[in-house]
Amino acid sequence: MTSDTPSSLSAPSLSAALAAGTVVLDGGLSNQLESAGHDLSDELWSARLLAERPEALTEAHLGYFLAGADVAITSSYQATFEGFAGRGIARERAAELMGLSVELAREAARQAQAQGVTRPLWVAASAGPYGAMLADGSEYRGRYGLSVAALEAFHRPRLEVLAAAGPDVLALETVPDADEAEALLRAVRGLGVPAWLSYSVAGDRTRAGQPLEEAFALAADADEVIAVGMNCCVPGDVDGAVETAARVTGKPVVVYPNSGETWDAEARAWTGRSSFAPEEVRGWRESGARLIGGCCRVGPQAVTSIAAAVRSA
Repeated sequence: MTSDTPSSLSAPSLSAALAAGTVVLDGGLSNQLESAGHDLSDELWSARLLAERPEALTEAHLGYFLAGADVAITSSYQATFEGFAGRGIARERAAELMGLSVELAREAARQAQAQGVTRPLWVAASAGPYGAMLADGSEYRGRYGLSVAALEAFHRPRLEVLAAAGPDVLALETVPDADEAEALLRAVRGLGVPAWLSYSVAGDRTRAGQPLEEAFALAADADEVIAVGMNCCVPGDVDGAVETAARVTGKPVVVYPNSGETWDAEARAWTGRSSFAPEEVRGWRESGARLIGGCCRVGPQAVTSIAAAVRSA
């Protein structure tokens, strides 16, 4: 599937939609699942449910589509061959589960349309950073001690599997390190599916400490990349980063911050208070954001508010 090929739901391509206006992303998948009573405390996080409770993932995606999201981000963020192997899941089965993550989101879109949703709906196949597989919080630090070539070798096989499942876009998300971004940009070449590249940022730098201007510039000439931006950062770090991404790359910007709470990797829990304010959407749009949603701890109610702000504009 290329960026000009409609999805199975006969939607226009996502890149065409971004050229025409702003698209609403979903919110945090994990908080939807936890609120439904699912335990996500193990190292596979939401990816565990691909094998144990796939219907729960469809229900969570459906909740966001009904709340106003145009794009569902799949449960494959922490789905890797290495992570599944640690749970005794063979490589062939792991590939099946990764592909299933796309089909479950697609099924949620079908169910949403059966319930009266008439707008185009898309599926983004999530590919989290190397640190997500480690499940030790290093996706918020980067600097894994691996070469760009080693990181490319890690990412390419699962990106091939996700691309073969037919998503509308690959979400290269929560990337903490420009070196890993370089590896991911190499890994998506030739897959035939567009991608967005989304960093985890802190102020005007990546989580690994590189200037955002340099980090965003890596994607400026990447034909596969249809949007560049940031996710799972505190909302207060978005404004300047949006402007930088738009200026440096000339591409649409993707923005989906978390609630503003802090992830405690040892306790595997969120602490602090939410600072997410959907009314900030207008400013993000004016600065160049064209894919807007929420990440961890941002739920359907907030997505409904984001959708209202986007569509009123």
